[in-house]
Amino acid sequence: MSGHVAVLGAGSWGTAFAKILADAGRDVTVWARRQSIADTIRAQRSNPEYLPGAVLPQRVTGTGDAAEAITGAEMVVLAVPSQTLRGNLAGWVEHLHPDATLVSLMKGIELGTTKRMSEVIVETAGVAADRVVVVSGPNLAPEIAAGQPAATVVACTDPDRAAQVQRAITTPYFRPYTNDDVIGCELGGAVKNVIALAYGIATAMGFGHNTRATLVTRGLAETARLGVALGADPLTFAGLAGMGDLVASCSSPSARNRTFGEHLGRGATLEEARVATRQTAEGVKSALAIRDLARARRVEMPITEQVELVCHEGVDPRVAVRALMSRTTKPE
Repeated sequence: MSGHVAVLGAGSWGTAFAKILADAGRDVTVWARRQSIADTIRAQRSNPEYLPGAVLPQRVTGTGDAAEAITGAEMVVLAVPSQTLRGNLAGWVEHLHPDATLVSLMKGIELGTTKRMSEVIVETAGVAADRVVVVSGPNLAPEIAAGQPAATVVACTDPDRAAQVQRAITTPYFRPYTNDDVIGCELGGAVKNVIALAYGIATAMGFGHNTRATLVTRGLAETARLGVALGADPLTFAGLAGMGDLVASCSSPSARNRTFGEHLGRGATLEEARVATRQTAEGVKSALAIRDLARARRVEMPITEQVELVCHEGVDPRVAVRALMSRTTKPE
């Protein structure tokens, strides 16, 4: 794969991914919604608002014009908030190269439609599913931008296209593995945000390691149940896109969904938590969509149900904990 790469979205993970691509030898244009961020990326090789301390390679430039970034790009990386994808992509489609590989960094489920991000891309861009590649795993942007060793999963129904993206993002510090289970990789990335919210709530409420370990393991179990119901490979959830991503998002104090949950656990309202974290916590909105998806498939997801109640229906976290602990026990 040659030619330049467009990264649409200048948040922390989009910016870190641009750095990975450049370190792997690609020329990268990052589109930022705000012109001031694009100017800073171009002039100072940095994005202090979303990725402070990271120095971007010379191969990275910024623009506030999406068409400029996309035109001629053989790979277009989508790194916008999941609930904005459909509207943004509809305005970008006309600029896409006829065979451009579309890479999704987004970890969410669309409200209303309950579609995964790859499904939204296929529907909105009018492309075949084998042109969409999903990147998922333990992707804490500051650590990766600092060059700390990390691994991820590159999932696509076309193994050749997955391998092309794998080669395009392989660096001495970043190791991608390929997989053909797009459903499992996307669900692992989306549901772990919801479980990380629960983990943050529990942490702020003073619960210890037993409680938090229970949330991680039972959260993974409900993720796998939904995945299997949708046709995913259950082994995917034991790997980087499942357990790996979940552990990173729950255990890291810098993970935005966990941090958002901590604010809720300390009694903050949804708006107060949003102001305090200053970044999109995908799990907040995805909790609604994932709950609806699970109900439609008659899959029990008790942690997701309680997170949705806390986030959107004003239920006190202490009440949510009691509800979880009073459920009828079943064989593990």
